[in-house]
Amino acid sequence: MTERGLLLALRRELHRVAQPAKAKPMQAYMKSDMPYHGVPTPIADKVFKSVLNAVEFPDPEAWQRAILYIWRNARFREERYAAIALARQRRFAKYQTIESLPMFEEMIVTGAWWDFVDTIAAHGIGGLLRTNTRPMRRAMLQWSRSTNMWKRRTSILCQLTFKQDTDLTLLYACIEPSIGSKEFFLRKAIGWALRQYAWTNPGEIRRYVAENAGRLSPLSQREALKNIKRSRPDR
Repeated sequence: MTERGLLLALRRELHRVAQPAKAKPMQAYMKSDMPYHGVPTPIADKVFKSVLNAVEFPDPEAWQRAILYIWRNARFREERYAAIALARQRRFAKYQTIESLPMFEEMIVTGAWWDFVDTIAAHGIGGLLRTNTRPMRRAMLQWSRSTNMWKRRTSILCQLTFKQDTDLTLLYACIEPSIGSKEFFLRKAIGWALRQYAWTNPGEIRRYVAENAGRLSPLSQREALKNIKRSRPDR
């Protein structure tokens, strides 16, 4: 199937299961210029699985071309969600290498909104960080100082799924350039990343927040400490 054929197959199936009454409210909620078909996430996921599981790619270049073709030519927001779903498919894990970083970077910069960026950060960039640690660590440190706010947010959120494997030195280093930012999406990202690690080590997050109380925004502090119970023993 050609890249164009794949996009048209996705569009056709999304249109078939669309709930038009939901399209405008979904677009309004996401504050999106791009319209929606009006397909709820569970149904969209089934469409992605049925269509994408039927395609194969001979090499990582073909896989990247297909993802970027869908992404660049999408007319509806769910079609960009499909591009992200293809980028995340486990059966193409061997293609998810450092060479795919520019692809993810383009999607982050041009997507420029939390529904796209957060999924790519946690599952695309996070996956690359696990398997290509040294070059990705350097890249995230660079992104943390980027003039692009969404690349900064990505550097902060890329370890969301790491739990005990979280590289705290990297996390704190990626937070540091944005710790005094007034940007809501950076303040929220800082709090979210800290809160996520608090499930693994609440004592460390209490310490970090206390030590940086004068620099972290109130929003970041609230988010970081939200799920830490007073009675919960530190580990």
